[in-house]
Amino acid sequence: MPTFRVSGADLDVELSDEGGHPVVQLHGLTSSRHRDRLMDLDLGRGLSGTRLLRYDARGHGQSTGRAVPEDYRWPVLAEDLLQLLDHWFPGEQVHGVGPSMGTGTLLHAAVLDPGRFAGLTLLVPATAWHTRAAKAGIYRANARMIEEQGLAAFLKADLTAPRPPATAGTPETGPDVAEHLLPALFRGAALSDLPAPEAIAAIDVPTTVLAWIDDPSHPVSTAETLVDLLPAATLEVAHTPADLARWPSILCADVARHG
Repeated sequence: MPTFRVSGADLDVELSDEGGHPVVQLHGLTSSRHRDRLMDLDLGRGLSGTRLLRYDARGHGQSTGRAVPEDYRWPVLAEDLLQLLDHWFPGEQVHGVGPSMGTGTLLHAAVLDPGRFAGLTLLVPATAWHTRAAKAGIYRANARMIEEQGLAAFLKADLTAPRPPATAGTPETGPDVAEHLLPALFRGAALSDLPAPEAIAAIDVPTTVLAWIDDPSHPVSTAETLVDLLPAATLEVAHTPADLARWPSILCADVARHG
């Protein structure tokens, strides 16, 4: 796979070029292209006739990174994304899709460059604004646990947490991140939040928000607030694995419509 150099990292990039509209697919915190595929969050697997750009964010998967928390703030990841788009799809409007941290990255990028996106498909947006402070404390505690007790202790706690019912049947997976980088990633996430509500309200592109129930890290309340703020947004909430299985077809429809 080709790599793309940004400040402090080399990003591992994959382009599936079937002509057609450009699409960029992101992933979530501690995940990667590969791990999202295992978790049924690789919505791009259902696309055809597009130019689909997938990449591992800095410090994740096959991309490199530094043990510097500020490198993993969502506005920094948004700058990485915009540099990738300038290189692979110069001057074109792109459809963006991604879960959690990927959603945060896309929204910050859309604020920084309002004309860059033709549409957005935002998956399981994370805690934000009034719910973010408590989650930031959990991220900082995770970082300390890994530093003081090692990755195994963190995985033991993480893998025993309840899973959203829509993800039933997907395999248990651990972070696709080098252990020495994980504390910095968690601290970078703790420093991150979605853009201010008034900035979100200025993102005037067609948007679908996909959420699932019973996940305190990705509460439906964030998805509902985003739909209220965004000028042209709709919401779909998954309760079961069958609902989750529909998400690739929703992305296909979004790309066809927004492209």
